[in-house]
Amino acid sequence: METYQTLQLSVEEGVGHVALNRPDEANAMNLPFWEECRRVFEWMDQAGEVRVAVLSGNGKHFSSGIDLGLMETFLVEGKNREPGRRAESLRRLILRLQEAFTAIERCRVPVIAAVQGACIGGGVDMISACDLRFCSANAFFVIKEVDIGITADVGTLQRLPRIIGDGIMRELAYTGRKVSGKEAKEIGLVNRVFDDKEAMMAEVMKIAHRIAEKSPLAIRGIKEMILYGRDHTVADGLNYVATWNAAMLSEAEVREALAAQTEKRRPAFED
Repeated sequence: METYQTLQLSVEEGVGHVALNRPDEANAMNLPFWEECRRVFEWMDQAGEVRVAVLSGNGKHFSSGIDLGLMETFLVEGKNREPGRRAESLRRLILRLQEAFTAIERCRVPVIAAVQGACIGGGVDMISACDLRFCSANAFFVIKEVDIGITADVGTLQRLPRIIGDGIMRELAYTGRKVSGKEAKEIGLVNRVFDDKEAMMAEVMKIAHRIAEKSPLAIRGIKEMILYGRDHTVADGLNYVATWNAAMLSEAEVREALAAQTEKRRPAFED
């Protein structure tokens, strides 16, 4: 496996664990992070041994969002450039940053976010691309971009309304107010809140291992159908799932799943 400057990666019993690893900087997202995030999730998408992914942050905080030094660098470098060329360069940079979190959404396996402490700005963009979200009681969430004079541009405004609803998302985006872990549970941003990080990670890993025991093809199909259904009509989704199962359903995995239930044992599926 590749090593990374800003991330830690481990794989055990089908669970790929990606940890943001700049704890002294509250896991701020510097320039290397964006490229490494895209690469690690593209790798897990291709790695047959990975059946589910967990995303967490080392240290006290999940992430303080985009490294402000990265923004300052671009502003300084673009200061004397011709306006049209500066705008085109910025647009290309934003699209490249977007790919980091789109890689999470596109990843073949479910991705579970585990959040403690701050989840600010780009951190919210990041967890919005995940399949499941959990947090500790000390977690808080802020769509911070409005407070630094920019429009959130790497996924929050596009993905979050599908998770917490349009009205609540607008309130949070327009005001930049802080959402506690308790409120995050109430509005549906997270599935569950835990007393501390240790309790959260223990339960998240338990859930991850439970998913990893299921048929990899069935899990793959579920994620594909959920994402497709989000962006298409009900009729389109029903048609697609019929075609998907007709093509992808594994008779061997169905037989193994049924046999395991009958024999009261854990099923064994190929990666």
